[in-house]
Amino acid sequence: MSEQRSSFRRFDECTKEDINVIGANAKAFADGLPDRVLKHLKLLDGDFGGFNVDRLEHSLQTATRAHRDGRDEEYVVCALLHDIGDTLGTYDHGAIAAAILKPFVSDANLWMMANHTVFQGYYYFDHIGGDKNARDVHADNPHFEYTKEFIEKYDMPAFDENYDSMALEEFEPMVRRVLVKDFG
Repeated sequence: MSEQRSSFRRFDECTKEDINVIGANAKAFADGLPDRVLKHLKLLDGDFGGFNVDRLEHSLQTATRAHRDGRDEEYVVCALLHDIGDTLGTYDHGAIAAAILKPFVSDANLWMMANHTVFQGYYYFDHIGGDKNARDVHADNPHFEYTKEFIEKYDMPAFDENYDSMALEEFEPMVRRVLVKDFG
């Protein structure tokens, strides 16, 4: 990061030079996003939450399944990061994943990330007194079937302690390629 700092004390006092300094710092910070995301993803390692695989392994399995099925890198990175919000967004982790991915992914993938939690609920909401068909409120959404397929093919079956997942390091180049935005 640049050692230079802006000189204003209130935003209404900022100058073009201040904005140039801030812009240079923002670019450097944005360039570090893939490293921060990968570091945060590693927080899921060892966090089982009662499941038979930890949350990192679940994420790796989901992404590996999508990758082996021939999905593009953007989709695979979404699969990898779909539960990254578990540590901070306990009651709506999909919104965290969507917020991270919003500048980088298609509308379909963004909607899938934001709404995958209610689609996953099809398999357990009835066990906790909820409506397993809660996802049906979105039945008219053009991304409904796309998200349903993500859950059925990649997210829902990714709790297999014997599955041969790819290593996180194998996904790092994909994360770095997807989480890039022209800052100009």
